[in-house]
Amino acid sequence: MSRSHHAILLGLCVAVLATLPSVSVAQVGTAPGHNKADSTITPKSKLNAPPRQMAPVVVAASLPLHVIGHLPSVGDGVIYSGKKTEMIVMDSLIANVGQDVERQILGRIPGANFSETQGAGFPSNGIGFRGLDPTQSVEVNTRQNGVNLAADLYGYPETYYTPPSEALERIEVVRGAASLAFGPQFGGVINYVTRRGTANSPLAFVSAQSGGSFGLINSFNSIAGGTGAWTYYGFLHARTQDGWRPNSDFRQVSGYASATFRASDQLTIGLEYTNAWNRIHMAGGLSDEANAINPGQSFRARNWLASPWNIAALRISYRMNPAAKLETTVAFQSSDRHLVWRSEGGGAAEPDGIDPATGRYVPREVERETFQNTTLESRLRVEYSLFQKSQTLALGVRAGVNRMRRFEGGPGSTGSDFDMKLYGGTWERALRFGSVNAALFAENLIRVTDRLSVTPGIRFEYLRSIADGYTEVDSKFVPRTFAYPLAGVGVEYSITSSTAVYGNISQAYRPILYGSLTPFGSTLRVDEQLRTARGYNLDLGWRGTAGGVLKFDVGAFYLSYHDRIGTKTVDDATGSFLETSNIGNSRHWGVETYFELDPLALFAPSIATSLGSVDLFSSLAYVNAQYVTGEFAGNRVEQAPRIVDRTGVTYSRGPVRMTLQSSFTSRSFGDANNNVLPSSDNGASGLVPGYTILDWSTRVRVTPRYTLSAGVNNLANARYFTKRTAEYPGPGILPGIARSFYAGVGARF
Repeated sequence: MSRSHHAILLGLCVAVLATLPSVSVAQVGTAPGHNKADSTITPKSKLNAPPRQMAPVVVAASLPLHVIGHLPSVGDGVIYSGKKTEMIVMDSLIANVGQDVERQILGRIPGANFSETQGAGFPSNGIGFRGLDPTQSVEVNTRQNGVNLAADLYGYPETYYTPPSEALERIEVVRGAASLAFGPQFGGVINYVTRRGTANSPLAFVSAQSGGSFGLINSFNSIAGGTGAWTYYGFLHARTQDGWRPNSDFRQVSGYASATFRASDQLTIGLEYTNAWNRIHMAGGLSDEANAINPGQSFRARNWLASPWNIAALRISYRMNPAAKLETTVAFQSSDRHLVWRSEGGGAAEPDGIDPATGRYVPREVERETFQNTTLESRLRVEYSLFQKSQTLALGVRAGVNRMRRFEGGPGSTGSDFDMKLYGGTWERALRFGSVNAALFAENLIRVTDRLSVTPGIRFEYLRSIADGYTEVDSKFVPRTFAYPLAGVGVEYSITSSTAVYGNISQAYRPILYGSLTPFGSTLRVDEQLRTARGYNLDLGWRGTAGGVLKFDVGAFYLSYHDRIGTKTVDDATGSFLETSNIGNSRHWGVETYFELDPLALFAPSIATSLGSVDLFSSLAYVNAQYVTGEFAGNRVEQAPRIVDRTGVTYSRGPVRMTLQSSFTSRSFGDANNNVLPSSDNGASGLVPGYTILDWSTRVRVTPRYTLSAGVNNLANARYFTKRTAEYPGPGILPGIARSFYAGVGARF
């Protein structure tokens, strides 16, 4: 869809919004400002008949449903009023869920910027918002059913596992204001909510099998049900692919099981376990010259990654009385990251050839990291009355102990297979990291009037990080302790029963990660005065629905990021070296808009039914992210495109639904120096050009039990890339995946 088409769609949305009457109920989620107490009905007669169990009733909504909704004012012990929130309803989304294509699944969230590196050696693609680093979602608090998925939220926040989209009921997103309730990340929180069993229902089996280009085979199978006081859900997912580039094949398997026991009307106990395993062949990065000639080539055949992931969680929900509910989750993670690869010191352009002296390849390097984390999160929600209004107080505590072991520089084999054994030596670096975190937080939703609410909040954080072990460099490990408060306040005002304005300001910070505590080379040092990066997020917006035809969210944001941590060149009496230090402040501001429009709903029902349903959508963000202090002052923040625009249409008629989506991302820079031309032949720095990608997906319900799906990713076969990297899994340019096809069949029993 062209830029002019986008402007026409935007104008039509605004015109419809201005002319249509409001409605009382939003189609997805809870209508802003809706007060359940206002709709209480008091029965005028008594029922003397004994209670009895009635047969379950299934309600089917007409399609298409709005894909994006907003989280209710209060849910699961968290206050969302006044915050920038989105909720993606998976059953309403037509996308390539069999390959978890993020730009289709999460692309409707305005400003979502993806690091599409899954085809180059990362276990999953990353996401970032508002000019923040999208690599492995390091600036976002990523969760599954409220449990952290990252290796170590406070020391190594990379996400190596995300659940398969076919297993999800919805995806919840809260922007920067999430820092008070979920943790300090600038980029907010993403919570993947899996499907679940239904009480007193027979076992239901769902199977989805698909295949596609480059040897893709995807298999998803799940069961769900409930009997008596028990409900259960589980899935098994497997995916293999030869890869679109040589040396980019992968194998992955994931499984999940949950069981919930309702002990009484007050007490519910749940247990869940997630296991994921993968083995990824890493094709490596490309130089600018090689990428221009053929982005589908690879010069690395001996690089491999595996990252087994295990997460277990125990949940206890206890309703003390009708006005108070306590929810506690204890989670344990035991995971690994295994890497065997050729040392990449020579860059992307250096060939991986045979050593003429030995007649073999040069030995590879072996790395191994292990993570063990235990976390407790407990939330108490209390409803009380003040000024003749119902008020909500949310209190919480978090405590976590994290341990990480890192072994690097192990002498590997001269072979090409996945081999983690050491040959003729030991580790060059063996390090032990750890962190202890404790946090107390509180938010109070104060309903001033039926329309106006104010939510002040505070969070107190304590963090202690330690590192010890040995490296080939004379290093000094200094434990670091931080303790300080974060504060914020949100405001929401309901203009009508289905529209509201909202605003929020909340402080955030980013801890000093383990990688910044230790130097890894003779020319790299760590500033002993290194400070934690701190700042705040500010949101102001207007959202709601109009006439059952239009859904919208228009907002502006401002993000202040102080004391960003990076590397810079320093000269002293001993010579020149690189130092990890606070390199300056950055300022991010912009506009985020989302519209969904059903134009056929404007016609008479008989005409609309005969024509089918059309859902036009536009997700647009403008982001200006710039350094304002330090040696890079005036430069744009790296990996921060100014415009991210996704526009498309979903058409539905009878059993057929299809979506065509255009994704435009403007250019960005691979480094803070804002180099337009490559500064070397390794492809690690330079411009990341803008690109547009077209995706088409369709789903046909053949019978109530069987569905067919098909689609094309990158329909126009655009050449693009989203990331340059200085090291893993490159170095160099990591090309985006070329045009590919897929088709599948699904069944429900």
